[in-house]
Amino acid sequence: MSSITEESVLAALRVVKYPGYSRDIVSFGLVKGVQIDGMAVGVLLELTSPNREIGDQIADAARLALRDQIPGLTDAHVQVQVPTTQQAATTAGGGSVNRNRIPGIAHIIAVASGKGGVGKSTCAVNLSVALAQLGANVGLLDCDIYGPSIPLMMGIQEKPGLTEDESRLVPPVRHGVKLMSMGFMIAPEQAVIWRGPMIQKTIHQFVHQVEWGELDFLLVDLPPGTGDAQLSLCQTVPLDGGVIVTTPQEASLGVVRKGVSMFEKVQVPILGIVENMSGFTTPEGARIDIFGKGGGRTEAIRKGVPFLGEIPLFVAIREAGDRGVPVVSAEPNGLAASAFKAIALGLFERFK
Repeated sequence: MSSITEESVLAALRVVKYPGYSRDIVSFGLVKGVQIDGMAVGVLLELTSPNREIGDQIADAARLALRDQIPGLTDAHVQVQVPTTQQAATTAGGGSVNRNRIPGIAHIIAVASGKGGVGKSTCAVNLSVALAQLGANVGLLDCDIYGPSIPLMMGIQEKPGLTEDESRLVPPVRHGVKLMSMGFMIAPEQAVIWRGPMIQKTIHQFVHQVEWGELDFLLVDLPPGTGDAQLSLCQTVPLDGGVIVTTPQEASLGVVRKGVSMFEKVQVPILGIVENMSGFTTPEGARIDIFGKGGGRTEAIRKGVPFLGEIPLFVAIREAGDRGVPVVSAEPNGLAASAFKAIALGLFERFK
């Protein structure tokens, strides 16, 4: 009789779809705990919906999947936690606090990383353009005040306009995405030397005093790190969820855990982890895992959060970003664009 592992339990639960969605309960991040006692299994599921009927339906499907998928299983105990109606009323789109919601903006998603140099802004740019290509109305807010890179990557360097009453900024548009960045306000070589309160004030203005109009998604490119500035930003912007970008090696994964902890502290749901620079394919077709392999997926399983996908190393991604034309626009049918589009489609389906 083979032993049961956490991996085999999660594999069994991946056949259980959330009612009305094509995504499974593991990728949705609903599995919060797995306990194994011999050939008996206990699973803790945590829902964001107060609908007890949905909870019971998922629990029944999970028990059936465990019994069908795991040979020799003697018992399958599934506990489902659902929020009260009052608790659920404080959340929208899977968990963001309703206070300071921005009229006209349906969902706000933060793109974050525990450290710099992992391609967070590249992911934010390409995901925003990919969402726009899916037909969504999209905005991208560059919150990296000290090192704004969105203007370069989107190929635009123009100042925002003003509404007729001059009370709000009008964001420029490029590649179908509305944009706002400190890079539009200063010369490329000019340094921003501000303390935390000034940064928080600026971000608040970028969010609440910009004429974003009707948006399905506003992506927020957070600065790297998990310090006071990042925590303040998460509390200032009413986030519906966070996407964490990492590379496969342990040096990056260590700070991913800090990023997960940051979102948990400010009660922002974690939409999942993206593994960037996951591997390089030579012209001869050989794959070289320069930064290791599979670390992002392993960490997502360990933390019980969705794994959104891998972005391989492509020269085209760097070249397109340097030209100011994101690769999903420059080579929409290429392999690099396909990787970003697959992740964008997962986000799109989650919130549709």
